[in-house]
Amino acid sequence: MLRFPNGALKRATRCPQLHRVRHSSTNATQPGSKPYYITTPIFYPNSVPHIGHLHSVVIADIFARYARLVRPESPVYFMTGTDEHGLKIQKAARERGMDPLAFCDEISQHFRNLTQKANISNTRFSRTTDHAHHTAVQHLWRQLDAKGLIYKGNHEGWYSISDECFYTDSQIVQLPPSVGIPEEYYISTETRSRVEWTQEENYKFRLSAFQGSLMEHFKQHPEAIYPPQHHADVLTILSNPLDDLSVSRPSSRLSWGVPVPDDAAHTIYVWIDALTVYLSATGYPWPSVKAGSDRGWPPNLQIIGKDILRFHAIYFPAMLQALDLPLTTQLLTHSHWTVDQRKMSKSVGNVADPIQAIDEYGLDVVRYYLARVGGRFKDDVDWSRDQLEKHSREIMSLLGNLYLRITSKKIQQRVEGEERQAVVHIANQCSEGGTMRDLLSAVENLNELVQKRMQGLLVADALDDIMSTLQKGNQLLTETAPWAASTSIATTVDVYTVILEVLRVSGILLQPFIPSKAEQLLDALEIAESQRSIAYASLGGGSIGQVTGGIRLFETTESKK
Repeated sequence: MLRFPNGALKRATRCPQLHRVRHSSTNATQPGSKPYYITTPIFYPNSVPHIGHLHSVVIADIFARYARLVRPESPVYFMTGTDEHGLKIQKAARERGMDPLAFCDEISQHFRNLTQKANISNTRFSRTTDHAHHTAVQHLWRQLDAKGLIYKGNHEGWYSISDECFYTDSQIVQLPPSVGIPEEYYISTETRSRVEWTQEENYKFRLSAFQGSLMEHFKQHPEAIYPPQHHADVLTILSNPLDDLSVSRPSSRLSWGVPVPDDAAHTIYVWIDALTVYLSATGYPWPSVKAGSDRGWPPNLQIIGKDILRFHAIYFPAMLQALDLPLTTQLLTHSHWTVDQRKMSKSVGNVADPIQAIDEYGLDVVRYYLARVGGRFKDDVDWSRDQLEKHSREIMSLLGNLYLRITSKKIQQRVEGEERQAVVHIANQCSEGGTMRDLLSAVENLNELVQKRMQGLLVADALDDIMSTLQKGNQLLTETAPWAASTSIATTVDVYTVILEVLRVSGILLQPFIPSKAEQLLDALEIAESQRSIAYASLGGGSIGQVTGGIRLFETTESKK
């Protein structure tokens, strides 16, 4: 381990002065802000988790951890959980000869285990079978009913058991007979799930009454749904008349759910039940809206898959408007993961197992891959072992090997006992142009650039910027060869100082993405816990203590076998 004595040496290299940014901030740091609240979809536990579930919770975890970096003094509430009511669960439990709650207890635990395995920093794991949630759903129903927004009527339409919702004629398409299906059948054009014509008496919510207010809201807030293509989709839906929403099912068909208050012959529609979880997770019903705000409401960001956009961008906001509650600030609507360019399917046998991937490649390598490849959100992305291997090698090379190289025994022996000057002085003295100048400029701008990316929900782009800076660091190391006797001690010490600063700043900014490895790196640099927030991720913005050499941040897949 090395510690440089105080003092400075005059260096031969000269570099034009760089503007130093210290303790930068964003609007999120303004005093008086409510706690940051972020949610994932609650997952339907009719089967074990797949890689798409892991992607959702990792993306949410990245934003939750980033919020803590930006506002370390302010609470961050992060909810995930399981959606445990509905016909699919009822049928799956029956097929296994199990009580529905016992079935949910078993399967829900798989999702809880996944969050623990993936180092997800959620503050709450909600289940719709929780008693407090049951109470919240019935309270919400009574509030809507008291406002005259719920009525009983006959309903007919194309119902999908897998999607737990009705579709209109314009939302379905007829398909010819296929293998195992001798007759023509119908599917949803949105989800490709099979639908059947259903007629029943149930309760309805006056969704049509909120078409104009929803349209006005989303026109005034184009940032409310990301990516923009999904914002446009919602405006298209709202440009056509909205039908009132069926919000119950006969208990004779669906018994596994929350009963309609004062009418045991009906069960509350599973999506009304499920969407209420975002409220119940904050302690709803609250004594006042102010109390809800103190507990995080409304959500700053909700992570959802594109297949459930309608429920979160139309049904849920309408419910909130009906209750006179603030709407979610932003919806991040991500695309789906495929395997070998095909949709994941148990029948096809191509479902990617997140636990297996983590065990084989290491957690932070998988998190890195999910963020780097799946962090653009606009198009479906393919889960590929070749791509996973490629990104594993990338993070090992650009980050892991950079640390090993700069803390090698040869370099440590050359710089031990030498005095070094502050990195900002090196920046102000090195010559115009060249790798050193480019690297220092990249480090100087990195914090601001990453903050801009994250505010724009550009997860992959933020990682691109960090990795590009690390690439420049590796390039400087290769060009200057500070381990070589032919390189002057002065140059070696300067390069050593600069590369450690690159690692310090990058380590702080990588904490949301690869938290375990970032922590290991910052520990190896002896960065104080108090200097790991984003305020210190600027050139010369923090201190490096004793540096521990020989730390291998990543294992190869061969060494894990």
